[in-house]
Amino acid sequence: MGVLTYRRTILLALAIALIGGGVAYWYLHQGGASSLAPPLVIQSDGKNAPIGMIWVPGGEFLMGSDHKKAQDNEKPVHRVKVNGFWMDRTHITNDQFAQFIKETNYKTTAEQIPDWETIRVQLPPGTPRPPTSVFVAGAMVFVGTKAKVNLNDYSQWWAYVPGANWRHPSGPRSNIDGKGNHPVVQISYEDALAYAKWTGKRLPTEAEWEFAARGGLNQASYAWGDQLEQEGKLPANIWDVKKQPFPVISPKAGGAVGTSSVETFPQNGYGLYDMTGNAWQWVADWYRSDYFAMQSKELGDGVANNPQGPTNSYDPDDSGVPKNAPKRVIRGGSFLCNEDYCQSYRPSARRGADPFSPMSHLGFRLVKDPQ
Repeated sequence: MGVLTYRRTILLALAIALIGGGVAYWYLHQGGASSLAPPLVIQSDGKNAPIGMIWVPGGEFLMGSDHKKAQDNEKPVHRVKVNGFWMDRTHITNDQFAQFIKETNYKTTAEQIPDWETIRVQLPPGTPRPPTSVFVAGAMVFVGTKAKVNLNDYSQWWAYVPGANWRHPSGPRSNIDGKGNHPVVQISYEDALAYAKWTGKRLPTEAEWEFAARGGLNQASYAWGDQLEQEGKLPANIWDVKKQPFPVISPKAGGAVGTSSVETFPQNGYGLYDMTGNAWQWVADWYRSDYFAMQSKELGDGVANNPQGPTNSYDPDDSGVPKNAPKRVIRGGSFLCNEDYCQSYRPSARRGADPFSPMSHLGFRLVKDPQ
């Protein structure tokens, strides 16, 4: 090893030790290869942030993807910088959310009778108000199919189920007994905000979320690298089409699917679990399908510094819904994502969702700014 190379290696090691990997991240990511920064997992001791949070060092990264699997809303790749922040090591769990309910008596969106004004904005203009009798508390539930179907109509495997809520994710006959360490689901954006206020935390921005999800990997296809499987196994809770065709949940096909305990699969480079797979996660930003294109046009080769997202929503790809209907970004995919239909377990994948529409595969995690 030459003197200069040796010195550079020593300086890199010192940088990692002194500043939590920030310089190391920059050093290792200039070349464009999918390299993992040396792991430096910093867990909160309860003084600077609540126990159960992980320090994400922040830095500059390439956001989005130009990969062949990327959707138009993930393009183009553009430069973004985020400050360091604390992030929950896992999704918020059923046990954690139950404590919130116990102390606040909060009533979630799914437990309330739907409000016409919040529904109306998601429908084509002029849609008449339905009779009051149809307004029943409940939520969207994955019900699956009994046989293989054409995948162009998701209404075949989703249904609004009265009585579905965080305690009963699939309907009144379901429960979360023995699932205290599973992600809480059937949570609306408004519910996530209420929980965040109670804890003194906040939802991550979309940029913060993607930076954290990549775990130090530069433009890797997945949160764990460039190959979907590791040693022949899926390293996240996603739908395995080799075992069961999507969206079939008949007993012959292997039964129902759902969330798994939050620390079942390996953590990423920052020590975060389930950043992709298991359950979708709300983030703070409004959703525009063209937001990355807007940023790239505005900045050129410049860097977006701690972007907070657009000021409104725009989604021309959701048929039957007004293009400007209110939507917030969801990230990470879920146990339903698979190679045949939804590949949103990629860290750059993004979608918009009605902030008042909880679903049986949608939860959240929070972040906290350093003191």
